[in-house]
Amino acid sequence: MATLIVCTFWGIASGLVGAVVVLMGVIAFNPMLKAGYDVKLASGVITAGGTLGILIPPSVMIIVYAAVAGQSVVKLYASAMFPGFFLSFLYLVYILGWALIDPKIAPPLPESEQRVPVSEAVKKFQAAYSRNMLLGLLTAVVSPGRALAIEAAGRRLTYPGIWKNLLSALFPIMLAAVTLWGVWWYVVIHQTADARAAAGLVSVPAAGAPASQPPAADAQKESAPAAEETQPTELGAAEPSTETGSESSSPAPGGVEQVGNPELLKQGPAAAAETGPAPEFYTYFWIVVAATALLLIWYYWNLEAEQFELLKLLMSSVMPLGILTIVVLAVILFGITTATESAAVGAAGAFLMAIQAGTLNWQRVKESVFLTAKTTAMVCWLFIGSALFSGVFAILGGQSLVEQWVLSLNMTPVQFMILSQAIIFVLGWPLEWTEIIVIFVPIFLPLLKHFNIDPILWGTLVFVNLQAAFLSPPVAMSAFYLKGVSPPHVTLNQIFSGMMPYMLIVIVCMVIMYVWPGMTLWLPNYLYGG
Repeated sequence: MATLIVCTFWGIASGLVGAVVVLMGVIAFNPMLKAGYDVKLASGVITAGGTLGILIPPSVMIIVYAAVAGQSVVKLYASAMFPGFFLSFLYLVYILGWALIDPKIAPPLPESEQRVPVSEAVKKFQAAYSRNMLLGLLTAVVSPGRALAIEAAGRRLTYPGIWKNLLSALFPIMLAAVTLWGVWWYVVIHQTADARAAAGLVSVPAAGAPASQPPAADAQKESAPAAEETQPTELGAAEPSTETGSESSSPAPGGVEQVGNPELLKQGPAAAAETGPAPEFYTYFWIVVAATALLLIWYYWNLEAEQFELLKLLMSSVMPLGILTIVVLAVILFGITTATESAAVGAAGAFLMAIQAGTLNWQRVKESVFLTAKTTAMVCWLFIGSALFSGVFAILGGQSLVEQWVLSLNMTPVQFMILSQAIIFVLGWPLEWTEIIVIFVPIFLPLLKHFNIDPILWGTLVFVNLQAAFLSPPVAMSAFYLKGVSPPHVTLNQIFSGMMPYMLIVIVCMVIMYVWPGMTLWLPNYLYGG
């Protein structure tokens, strides 16, 4: 389970399937095999967990689909968030259920490997103050005499060191407080202010503009547009333009160059977030606050030396990367930056992390720039290939032929959804996701409007469906990535056997997503409107 969780968050940070599978294969595969874990279990966890990186945002696959389908990247990011974590949860349920049914596949680790090594300084600190590290650190801040007398490995504990350890111990409560405050600010304070401003309850006059206008003038201004709106318009006739000169209407956003444009979010009805929180939000929010408080109380009540050492290890290894990932996603989802600008935020954060870790050098900078340029060029050529294929396919009559054939079948929306997803699932066996999205997805996109299917929902189902493309032989790239770093006695057939059950879980996840579309559409509709 720990391996799958690490795979999930490493996948979010990197967005590359091969990098996560190879990394976890080196770090976790051999230790699991030495501990007696079943080969199929160990290989399936790493290969299935590694593919989540291309589903949970930020994801290159989502950006390519947005360009092909003409959809907003941030809406697709928001729609894939919950399904990605839900699929990871289904993987966890499967692993836990299999281990409970057959404990031999995942024997417990030896006692020596289950314990975190405690430094000599922490042991002496516990003996001087208290077994509970939080209580001991709070006491040491007020009365530091005994702590300053502690010496271990030739180094004496200092008063700034006490404060540093105290801040490390308080990190979970600070993280919870910042997260809950951020949710409250975005949902209640920020959106309520916007809703009041939109309703006219808060008005800020421009410099030099009159503070108010006579009601009669307002009534005259409002009567003219109202009269115009009541005039009937002939069916199929173009609406008369009310703008002239430089104020003429501009073409609607579209094409690859508009992907990630925040102006796309202004189209459609207002977002639920813009009208203020629903009444039940306050109930759910305070329930979460109470549950979080109880969890923190339990954690700090049991915070002893081993838990403290584990917390410091997590803070130095996982926390910086996790915080950077959350920041990048937050600036995208909350509309602070576009998807392109968020990449700059992530790059700047990665540079700062490398400087702090002391691993930044010229060679790594050159490799990073080269890989970035390589990935960018690949995506750009995918855009060009997709546009050329779609244009030629439509000019030669292929699109109309497919539409006539599908419409002649008189299928229901459910039948079309099943047919399209089944075709993509089968295509995932011999092809990779790039060929499927660039070549085959454009064939289905014009038909979505006829069947009244949301392209956001359909695209998210495609993203989940393509998880099987990395797990299905013969072109199961995850298996070959893992085989390259696995011991010689592990065969490809064993890896394939371990991956097969996860393909069934992908199908189960897709069924649940269709039956319960709110899991996919609630977040984008709430943040950006329908």
